[in-house]
Amino acid sequence: MRILVVEDDRKVARFVRQGLEEEGHAVDVAGDGDEGAILAHVNPYDVVVLDVQLPKKNGLAVAAELRREGSTVPILMLTARDSTEDVVRGLDSGADDYLTKPFAFDELLARVRALGRRGGATVAAATLHFADVEMDRVHHRVTRAGRPLDLTPREFRLLEYFLTRPDDVVTRTELLEKVWDMSFDPGSNVVDVHVSNLRGKLEEGGAPRLLQTVRGVGFALRHDRP
Repeated sequence: MRILVVEDDRKVARFVRQGLEEEGHAVDVAGDGDEGAILAHVNPYDVVVLDVQLPKKNGLAVAAELRREGSTVPILMLTARDSTEDVVRGLDSGADDYLTKPFAFDELLARVRALGRRGGATVAAATLHFADVEMDRVHHRVTRAGRPLDLTPREFRLLEYFLTRPDDVVTRTELLEKVWDMSFDPGSNVVDVHVSNLRGKLEEGGAPRLLQTVRGVGFALRHDRP
């Protein structure tokens, strides 16, 4: 998933970003409400993790602005306040869930996953299939012809993206933006390296190739050669 974290506490933001990226998610971080609102307007996020107490514009105002302008992105609100009144204010402003600081990262991750499944069609399915490949997105398990594949978090996210776009040609630029959350660098081979590693694991034991290279364009998950 692509996730926006709006948090002015750099230590908390760094902790959350690192944990989410280790799970294979692409993460943007904004340090104030104005920046967070701008990013949420221009980028297609699957989930927004939004602190209440922010400089320039608080989280309640950001959530209300997004809903007022028609955004349906799931919002997880973070706050140090846990009174019923504060929870109600957060939910009334447009938040979908509420988590009180300090929190366990495992709980935040579970709530983010739940909101992602509740969100758009691209994250709705708990299980993805293509040919003899099956991915359990909830428990982070992948098999091919029943054989478990030992994927890194980044390889898992990369395969997940291909599985949501079967037969489509996906460019390197698109993968950098959606899986790595990076701008295109024509000198970087990070995508090719990870695709090669993923392809090797998919083809262990002599399994037929599914992840094809489309010369000059990118890659495609398909049965036949391009």
